Order: sequence, then C-alpha cells, then structure tokens
Amino acid sequence: MIIQGFKDYFALLFFKGGIMKDPQHLLVKMGENTQAGRQMRFENVQDILDKKSIIKDYIFEAVEIEERGEKMEIKREATPIPKEFQTKLDENPELKSAFESLTPGRQRAYLIHFSAPKQAKIRESRIEKAIQNILDGKGINE
Repeated sequence: MIIQGFKDYFALLFFKGGIMKDPQHLLVKMGENTQAGRQMRFENVQDILDKKSIIKDYIFEAVEIEERGEKMEIKREATPIPKEFQTKLDENPELKSAFESLTPGRQRAYLIHFSAPKQAKIRESRIEKAIQNILDGKGINE
C-alpha cells in the first residue's frame, strides 16, 4: 500500500484492494478503468483516529495477502482504437511507430482518453493535441 495526499482528502491505496474482504465497505475504486487498487479515504485527522483499529485490520489483511502471494486476476481486454486515431496512424507512419513504442499502459491511457467523447469533433481535437507528446514518447499526463 501507499499513502496518498490530495487536495480534499488523504488516502491509503491498497494495490490489491480488489481482492480484500472490505467488511466495513471503506475501499473505493478510483476510476471506472481501475481493476485492482482501492483507496481508503479520510477527510480529517479525526476520521483517521476514529477508524484506527479498522485501518490496522485492513493493513494486516493486505500484508497477509502479500505473504500468501495472492494475485488479482487482471482482465487484459484490448482497448479499441477510435477510427479517428486509426486514420491518423494510417496516414502517418512516424506516429504509428511512436505510438507502438509507448508502453502498453501509456497506449491504453491515450486510447481511453481519445474514446471518451461522444462527438467526433472532440475526439479529433484530443488526438491533435496529443500527437506531439506521442511523437516525443510521452504519456498522456507527462
């Protein structure tokens, strides 16, 4: 697990939170595309103090999961390439090569970002803005 600090809350991120029991229903999935990690969020120090023994129980469970060598089954579904981006890849071999050189996680992040808007115009705009970063070998948030 790791400790995370955000503007509005503090969190403990459990890397294998998706396979933890979570009897108190305190673990939060961070996004719709998150598979394994789960956060336990706190808004203030009192919130942490009130849940001190529960936090310890969750940490001990996370340690036990690691010691047993449990693994979370990750679904490796291919993320579809939006047609607007596929057109750009077909037109520009340098872009295609640069995109294929990115790590699978970076590729997936771009594809999710490009696919999210319903309007083609917005998808095309996102793709145009990202082309230079892709050519530079950078991820979407770099």
